Amino acid sequence: MESNDIAVCARDVHLSFGRTRVLRGVDLDVPRGVTTVLLGANGEGKTTLLGACLGILARGAGRLDVLGLDPQRDPSELRTRIGYVPSTPDAYDWMRVADWFALLRPHYPTWNDELALDLVVRLDVPRTTRFGQMSRGQGMKAMLAAALAPNPELLLLDEPFGGLDPLVREEVLRNVIAALGAEPRTVLLCTHDLDVAARVADRVAVLAGGRIVREGPVEDFAGGDDEAATPERLRLALAAAIQREVA
Repeated sequence: MESNDIAVCARDVHLSFGRTRVLRGVDLDVPRGVTTVLLGANGEGKTTLLGACLGILARGAGRLDVLGLDPQRDPSELRTRIGYVPSTPDAYDWMRVADWFALLRPHYPTWNDELALDLVVRLDVPRTTRFGQMSRGQGMKAMLAAALAPNPELLLLDEPFGGLDPLVREEVLRNVIAALGAEPRTVLLCTHDLDVAARVADRVAVLAGGRIVREGPVEDFAGGDDEAATPERLRLALAAAIQREVA
């Protein structure tokens, strides 16, 4: 694969917090135009890797190239080209959606007010409710709208479905699938949820022990069986493949 076709290229990336080693030599390619799901149990370092991609966390060793830039050298420029949805809404409690958008707009040269409004309507985001009074599902949909409003080159999603009750989780998941399917996007989505991976992934990478133990097209995890393309069969295939890799 040509380098221009890769949005994120990690080679032997290490990152520690004090004496705690979290990333222990991560090698990962995230191709442009597809959804790559980073699978791993809680605490395996998925959020840490996203932090390194954003330039928020400094790696200790290795090479990391994101959209042709080094996140540690060009974090400000890079963040204008990335949409990011954190694991919990990070707007101030007193803000409404319009306030949140007004705060973000100056930082994104490609911000599109028309698209932002369209996303608010499509995702059914409450416009007059303060973030502190929103449900977690409403807050996550607002974060998704904000992340997509600049039409970013790369979308990073950090466990956006964690902690949601089943009905809300399903609603948010359907909205994410619809938003990602509207046009080709480059997405890196972190989750430990195999059902989510089975429903949205074009590619899967498995993070365990601080390393990527396996990555490739989602069909490879299903053994090339067309029947495994159904979400439930694919979920079982992913579970079996991960168990073999981390055993």
